[in-house]
Amino acid sequence: MRGIKPDNWLRCQSEKPTHVIHRAYGVVEYASPPFSKEQTAMMAKQYQESTNVTYNSEQDLINMIYNSNRDIIRPITEEELSNWKPMIEPFIGKLVEEENGKKVISYGLSSYGYDLRIGNKFKIFTNINSTVVNPKNFDKRSFVDFEGDVCIIPPNSFVLAASLEYIRVPRNITGIVLGKSTYARAGIACIATPLEAGWEGHVTLEFANTTPLPVMLYANEGAAQVLFFEGEECSVSYADRNGKYQYQEAIPVPPKV
Repeated sequence: MRGIKPDNWLRCQSEKPTHVIHRAYGVVEYASPPFSKEQTAMMAKQYQESTNVTYNSEQDLINMIYNSNRDIIRPITEEELSNWKPMIEPFIGKLVEEENGKKVISYGLSSYGYDLRIGNKFKIFTNINSTVVNPKNFDKRSFVDFEGDVCIIPPNSFVLAASLEYIRVPRNITGIVLGKSTYARAGIACIATPLEAGWEGHVTLEFANTTPLPVMLYANEGAAQVLFFEGEECSVSYADRNGKYQYQEAIPVPPKV
C-alpha cells in the first residue's frame, strides 16, 4: 500500500517479522500476524492459484484491494531473519501516555506515524560569545552543552537534541518530522527536516522557543512525530551518496557542510 504508512506496517518493519512480502514493483517488506486485509487477500489468492479452488468472498476482497499477480507473501527464512534489522529501534508498539502513575508527553506507535523521544544531551544556542552564525562554517562556541532530565530553552532561542530511537529508512520511504501538539501549544516549535530514503541514525531535532519566557523541554519523553510516506524506489539514496549526517549517534549534531 503506497502513501502514508499505518501503524500495522510500522509494527511489521520494527518488530520481529514472520513473513516476507515481495512487492510487484520490487520492494521487499515484512509482515506478521495478525495480517491486514490486503495481506490476507494476497495469501488467499496465492492459495487459490496453487489449488485452483475459488473462494468467492475472498475473491471479492481481492478485486477491491489487490491488483497484481506478481506480489508474493511467504514465511521468512532463518538467514533473512538473521540479517533483518528493525526500522525503528527501540520500538514501542503502543502510545505511552503514563509512566509509574505519572503523565508523560506521549511517545511510541500512533495511528499513522511514530512519536520519538529525546535523550538528555542538549546543545543550547547562545550569544554570549558574540559569534556569527555561518551554516557553512559553524562556530561551535554558538552552543553550550547541557545534560539533564529537563532542558530550559531561553527566550527566543533554540536547542538541539537527539532522538533515543535509531531509525533505518528504506529506499522507498521518506519520513516527515512534525512537532508534538503539547509543545506547540506552549510555544515550542520543532524545526526538524525530512528523513531521506536510505538514511539511518539517531535523529537530531531542533526546538525553538518562540515565546519571551524560558520554557522546559523534557528528556526521555515524546518530542516529535515522524510520518512515513512510500513512493517509487529512488535511484540514488542518501546512503548511496554518503550523506554527511549518516549514522548519527545519540548526541545532537550541529550543522556541517
